[in-house]
Amino acid sequence: MAKLNFGGVEETVVTREEFPLEKAREVLKDETIAVIGYGVQGPGQSLNLRDNGFNVIVGQREGKTFDKAVADGWVPGETLFSIEEACRRGTIILCLLSDAAVLSVWPVIKANLKPGNALYFSHGFAITWSDRTGVVPPADVDVIMVAPKGSGTTVRSLFLEGRGINASYAVEQDYTGRALDRTLALGIGIGSGYLFETTIRREAISDLTGERGALMGAIQGLFAAQYEVLREHGHTPSEAFNETVEELTQSLMPLFAAKGMDWMYANCSTTAQRGALDWKDPFHDAIKPVVERLYQSVESGVEAQKSIDSNSKPGYREGLEKELKELRESELWRAAETVRRLRPENK
Repeated sequence: MAKLNFGGVEETVVTREEFPLEKAREVLKDETIAVIGYGVQGPGQSLNLRDNGFNVIVGQREGKTFDKAVADGWVPGETLFSIEEACRRGTIILCLLSDAAVLSVWPVIKANLKPGNALYFSHGFAITWSDRTGVVPPADVDVIMVAPKGSGTTVRSLFLEGRGINASYAVEQDYTGRALDRTLALGIGIGSGYLFETTIRREAISDLTGERGALMGAIQGLFAAQYEVLREHGHTPSEAFNETVEELTQSLMPLFAAKGMDWMYANCSTTAQRGALDWKDPFHDAIKPVVERLYQSVESGVEAQKSIDSNSKPGYREGLEKELKELRESELWRAAETVRRLRPENK
């Protein structure tokens, strides 16, 4: 493990060079990895582990996701089982269920944990807000986490491209004395490009803040606000969309992803540079109080409770689809469909 400088702060980072795949296989050679859940993270992590040569089984209820697992090559009765049976067979239980599903399935997982097993999460939600979820692991198991910084789809696609998604890792409970090695081996096994150290609580709070903030919630709010102002002042949908979304995602984001915001600024027109430098502070000052309010709502558990309550309501899926349909059918994202079709690579 190396100490690297992140903007003046040293942090612990683990790379494939320090913890190669061969070492990961050796650490887990006697383990049976039971992946519970085949929704968002389950497919990517289980398939990557399987392709990397680990002993993997999947536990999933019958239904569409069970059928998807079969289509992906998991064999019922051999590598694909009920959740209860997979938990019985596994020595490392990868709990990759949605936050809502964990609440109902946790009694089954807990009943089948054996001393010395490892209980693995890819999100700290269930453990951090255990007073609300009821997920309290027994004292005689390792409790560990590897949290990829992206969707399960990205975990798989980057693996297939020979790359790797970065992930955080944490050891919450080390019963066996092998918890750290197990954690890092799993992180490398699922295809992580590198792993950075955190705690389960920090991951949960930063994750909920990030997805409600800059990663998803805030960016949609910003897109919609700018698009609406442009449209209200007579600009066409194509112009408003291109100046709000398309140029950002197709031109500017690759620039600052590659070398930083200053480099992106340096590679824009002088007019754009001046305007960006002048307006970044007013945006910062307007947005920071909202992010602070969001953080307090996450840290206090209010956001966790909202998720638990909404996801457990009858008709939740129907209500969610209605909200997504409204978003999908807004002028902003209907304009996006036409713009995407016009990209040269899509012709």
